[in-house]
Amino acid sequence: MNERPILERGLDANTFKSYYYLKDELVAFCRKNGLQASGGKQQLTHRIAYFLDTGEKLVSVNKRNVPVNICNIARDSIIENDFVCSEKHRAFFRKNLGNSFTFNVLFQKWLKENSGKTYGDAIEAYHKILREKKTKKVPIDKQFEYNTYIRDFFSQNKDKNLSDAIKCWKYKKSISGNNKYDIADLEILSINSIEE
Repeated sequence: MNERPILERGLDANTFKSYYYLKDELVAFCRKNGLQASGGKQQLTHRIAYFLDTGEKLVSVNKRNVPVNICNIARDSIIENDFVCSEKHRAFFRKNLGNSFTFNVLFQKWLKENSGKTYGDAIEAYHKILREKKTKKVPIDKQFEYNTYIRDFFSQNKDKNLSDAIKCWKYKKSISGNNKYDIADLEILSINSIEE
């Protein structure tokens, strides 16, 4: 039933991009083929697709970050380019937001997209993100396809359990196409129950 091709050097880039691969599989392929193995799933996928298309290795340039001393961070301080979630930044936000502060994904994204704004703006944005998380469906970034699939599965199948959702996810990622939940994915549950 699993038609997903093995991720190897001779694979066509378009075929590769039409299937779901775990980040571990992408990293292993990069290491085996001498490609840079750091970065998120989107970066790795882009790097591998380019390699499969051209046979050439994409090299990303690391930007140097300037360390920030917490003594120099104030509410009116400007958020630096290429923001990195460091212990100094964590200490500043805990001091201003409380010990329950965490660098959640949405807040990290906000910080990276809003260099030039102030840390006071960041504090307001953090409060807004927490309020929105409580009141509405928060978008899940593309690299978290599994989380998106599971959430969409349960929004339409309140009578199903996590085991059912995972069976459908495993089926979905084994076939070509997108990895978004579709009602037709439930067919695998009836096929599995007949085979058992």
